[in-house]
Amino acid sequence: MGTLIQDLRFALRMLRKSPGFTTVAILTLALGIGANTAIFTMTNGLMLRTLPVRDPGRLVELLHQYPGEPAFNGFSWDAYQAIRDGNHVFSDLMMGSMNFFTVRGDKLQPQTVFGGTVGGTFFQGLGVRAAAGRLIGPEDVHVGYHAPVAVVSWSFWKSRFDLDPGVIGKKIVIGDAAVTIIGVAQRGFYGLSDEAPQDIWWPTSFGPSTGVGLLARLKPGVSLEQARAEMAVVFQTVVNAPDVDPFVRRMKLRIEPAGNGVTTPLTQMLSTPLTVLMATVGLLLLLACANLAGLLLARGASRQHEMAVRACLGAPRARLLRQTLTESLLLSLVGCAVGIFVAYFVAHALIRVFASGRFILGAPVHFEALTNPDAHVLLFTLAIALLTGLLCGVAPAMSASKTEPASALQQASRIGKSKSWRLFGKGLVASQVALSLALMSSAGLFVEYLSHLRNLNLGFDRNNLLLVTLDFAHSGYNAAQLSQVTQELVMRLDAIPGVSSTTFSSMSPMEGPGAASFAFAEDHPEKRTPASINYVAPAYFETYGTPFLAGRDFSAHDQTGSPVAIINETTARDCFANENPIGRHIILSHITLTKGERTYEVIGLVRDAKYNDLRQAAPPTIYADLLQQGFIGSEHSQLAIRTRIDPGGVASAVRQTEAAVLKTVPIVRIMTMNEQIDSTIVPQRLIATLSAGFGALGALLAAIGLYGLLAYTVARRTYEIGVRMALGAAATDVMRIVLRDALRMVCAGFAIGAPLAFWGKRVAASLIPDLPVASPLPVVVAAAIMVAVGLVAAYLPARRAMRVDPMVALRYE
Repeated sequence: MGTLIQDLRFALRMLRKSPGFTTVAILTLALGIGANTAIFTMTNGLMLRTLPVRDPGRLVELLHQYPGEPAFNGFSWDAYQAIRDGNHVFSDLMMGSMNFFTVRGDKLQPQTVFGGTVGGTFFQGLGVRAAAGRLIGPEDVHVGYHAPVAVVSWSFWKSRFDLDPGVIGKKIVIGDAAVTIIGVAQRGFYGLSDEAPQDIWWPTSFGPSTGVGLLARLKPGVSLEQARAEMAVVFQTVVNAPDVDPFVRRMKLRIEPAGNGVTTPLTQMLSTPLTVLMATVGLLLLLACANLAGLLLARGASRQHEMAVRACLGAPRARLLRQTLTESLLLSLVGCAVGIFVAYFVAHALIRVFASGRFILGAPVHFEALTNPDAHVLLFTLAIALLTGLLCGVAPAMSASKTEPASALQQASRIGKSKSWRLFGKGLVASQVALSLALMSSAGLFVEYLSHLRNLNLGFDRNNLLLVTLDFAHSGYNAAQLSQVTQELVMRLDAIPGVSSTTFSSMSPMEGPGAASFAFAEDHPEKRTPASINYVAPAYFETYGTPFLAGRDFSAHDQTGSPVAIINETTARDCFANENPIGRHIILSHITLTKGERTYEVIGLVRDAKYNDLRQAAPPTIYADLLQQGFIGSEHSQLAIRTRIDPGGVASAVRQTEAAVLKTVPIVRIMTMNEQIDSTIVPQRLIATLSAGFGALGALLAAIGLYGLLAYTVARRTYEIGVRMALGAAATDVMRIVLRDALRMVCAGFAIGAPLAFWGKRVAASLIPDLPVASPLPVVVAAAIMVAVGLVAAYLPARRAMRVDPMVALRYE
């Protein structure tokens, strides 16, 4: 122990004697370790942290999936009963759903909270305990009957009721239903996903008309594969029932582990970007290690005289090895401590990017839960620090421990001239170039992809479009009043200077469909296609800038007539082939396990427009008349305003006009269409932004490493340069030699890095299928940047070599 303390004290003294080297080394490590810790913290919070429930490793989530569509957890009552009664692999089958609720009560201001409706075995199956009162049980849930009870989270109890024990038995109103709080869930339990915390749970009137989410616990001894095999058979009995739509029969059941929480929009959105970023910061850490190893080697070479003296005084080789490794590990631990601060700022910068996509997640995301470090993060950071210290310190330590005292004392000034050292130094430079090339080519690939997404033809005009989301939930208007006040609002908004047109819709294009259905032509029922449905008001297509190809827009006369619809090109092609759809009838069959159809007359054909996902082709889309269907005011409605000026210039006037006309209808949010589009490509923006930043950081680290090694190489070649100049070599010849050597090392790095970069592109393409990997431009641009970096890094050492005085150099030797 005393020897270790002595080694630490000596290492501290030596590092203090070289403040420049110490600062550069610590910052290099802090950037590499900090970036890795930040990304791992987010990955841990999103995908690795287990739920605070009993035996989370046995929990599984049930999902179903149409071919080519995302999987989702939502089952019909018939499917739930079949799974409940037909399985032999689950010890518990829990049902529930997540949603927003408006909560109010005595001394409780009205507020919107995120919560869940649960079945009677929900808490019992999870093994969640009550912090106060009792939890919802089987006695509280009856088919077709809503029990007036509720359970709140511990954090909701603390923030809204100040941990008052009298909360048990208190009456509150959820939506329009009066309920009694019967219990508080255990501290730390926020539902089935930490990043989407729930504050309240209540039993709902489950029954044939409802859909439920399903979670199950595997029986002891039952494997995941056994459960998948049995439930696939059970599920087929559901989808093959006689009254099921033929398209539904293509649906498949999936069973996935749920110990880390259920699949959420945030998980789906960020799991792939975080995987890509973990690989990226791993490369960055390797680059930092190569950089630091080069610095330590150069420093170790300059200390060979010191090591020789210590060896002559009797220091054994193991002691020299331990001392050098101690310095390396000390640097790593200090870099780790600084890296934790770097990770804190990087993680919170990520939160700001994530938060811009908050409204499309379907839940109030608790981003802070993703950045709270736990034992996994701390162990990960410590492991990285120790591994980095060993990787960076082994080669210098071995070199120092093998010092031969006599030769080192006699040739102290010739250190570093051995062929093996020169080859190793050049290998380090080439590896730095290779890693930097891979980093920057990846960054260029993702930046190019992001630029491609932002310049897509969307089928509508994204510019000068203001979107206002209104909440009609508690407006107090009846259907006739809503029709009148909304038309008045549109007229008054159209009168605002700078506004050219205004319209309502149930959803904007990037928010996804207002509903989904199967569609087929009345005279071609065999041509059945899944379609997205949006309920829109007159002037929708004018406001969004989507051109008509045939037919007409909705009008006030349609409100009292038979159902009418406008379809896009893809729907016309799928349902009517090359025939004119105007005046024909299209039938919508709702996507459920039971049939329900409605017929619409097609009055218009519009150009395809992107819907929900920029990366996918426009789906078959059917636009129904919002006013004719009576859907306005039934939920959040989207107000779209086309302007002739910057949309921000009319936002204040829009707020004032809306407040004057719709006094009881609050504005949920207001944003431009460009902002909404950016919020739907958060993963792509995240990867592109961070990849560009990490690529620039990699180039900087490579430049530092190149400069350090080249400067040291030039210093070691002082005698050689002096001889060359004494024999008549010009200063430009010396510069040419140094720059040529630098370019050779850069080209060697290209030979290693180019295959790595192209391999990385294939890996990225496997994670992001529509990535444009065929383009060689990112690799070419990255190579050009590395050539420039190499020349800049070599210029200063080359200029120093040009100024060598031959007589001084020869006397020095």
